[in-house]
Amino acid sequence: MTALFDKIKTLTELDGIAGYEHSVRDHLRQTITPLVDRVETDGLGGIFGIREHQDSQAPRIMVAAHMDEVGFMVTAIKPDGTLRTVSIGGWNPLVISSQRFTLYTRTGQAIPLISGSVPPHFLRGGNGGANLPAVEDIIFDGGFADKAEAESFGILPGDIIVPQSEAILTANQKNIISKAWDNRFGVLMVTELLENLKDQQLGHTLIAGANVQEEIGLRGAHVSTTKFDPELFFAVDCSPAGDVYGDQGKIGDGTLLRFYDPGHIMLKNMRDFLLTTAEETGVKYQYYPAKGGTDAGAAHIKNHGIPSTTIGVCARYIHSHQTLYAMDDFHEAQAFLQAIVKKLDRSTVDLIKNY
Repeated sequence: MTALFDKIKTLTELDGIAGYEHSVRDHLRQTITPLVDRVETDGLGGIFGIREHQDSQAPRIMVAAHMDEVGFMVTAIKPDGTLRTVSIGGWNPLVISSQRFTLYTRTGQAIPLISGSVPPHFLRGGNGGANLPAVEDIIFDGGFADKAEAESFGILPGDIIVPQSEAILTANQKNIISKAWDNRFGVLMVTELLENLKDQQLGHTLIAGANVQEEIGLRGAHVSTTKFDPELFFAVDCSPAGDVYGDQGKIGDGTLLRFYDPGHIMLKNMRDFLLTTAEETGVKYQYYPAKGGTDAGAAHIKNHGIPSTTIGVCARYIHSHQTLYAMDDFHEAQAFLQAIVKKLDRSTVDLIKNY
C-alpha cells in the first residue's frame, strides 16, 4: 500500500495543464521506455509506448490516459499587481477562492499565488450576502506592489497557474486526498499495466500512453487515434463520485462500467465483452451513467469508427485542490484493465466489431 501511495503522490504532485503537460510527459517517457519496443509522440505532445505484435495482421489496441489537469492561464496583469485569468478546464467557482496556487513563468520559475476572496466584514450592510463570482472574475494575488514588480519576476500573459496541494492519506489509511487524480489515475494505470505485462505475450499490438488537452475538449484523442489508427480504444479516466450527494458513483465500490455519457454510448458487443470479463475475473464493478465526457467520446468517431469505452474509477470533489478517492478502486480497475488487455486477440476483437 505504501508503494502505491508513493507512486500516486509523485504523479499527482506533478503540475501540468492543457498545452503544458511536459512534466507529466517526461515522467511517463522515463517510466515506459524500458517496457515497450518504442515510444512515439504525436504532433500535440501525446506520448505512447508501443509493443508490436510479430503478426502484422494482429489487431491494434489503444489504451489512453490524459496528462492534463485543470488550472488557469494569465490574461492580464493589473496596475495593482494582481492577476486575471481564464480557466483551463472546468471549475466550480465555489472551490476557487482563498486557495494556494503556483504560477510558472516562461523560464520555469515557480511563483506562489493565492486566489482572492471577499471577507465577511465587507459584506455587511446592503443585503448582507455574497454573490457567486464568475470564474473569470477571480483575482489571483502574489503579493506584488504593482504591475512593474510582477513583471520584474518574469510574469507574462499566457503563464500557467496550477493548484498547489500535497497528497496525504486519510486516517483510516484506505483513501487518498490530493489534486489531479483526474487524470493522473490514468497515467498510473498505463505504467502499471505495462509493468505487469512486460514478460507476457499478447494477441495484439498494444499502444499505451496518454493524450494531451482532454480537459478543454478531448483534443489530444482526435490526434492520437488518427495517428495510431487502433481497432479498439480504451480511455482510462477518473469520474466524479456522487455518493455523498445521493447520486451514482461510490468510492470503494470498484471500477466503473461506464455505459453512457453525453458524448458516448457503449456499443452492445463492447458491453457484453466487459461484463463477461468482469464476471470471469471477479473484479468489483459498479454501473455508472456519466454526466461528463472522456477521450472515448472523441476516439469512437475517428477514422472509420473505433469501438471505445472508458475504464475508470470515481473520486469525490474532482476538479479542485482536494480530491478524495479509494486506493482499493485503483486495484480493481487495474485488475480489470489487465484482464481486458490479456483477452484481446483477433477473434475477440472481431466479435466486438461484429454488427
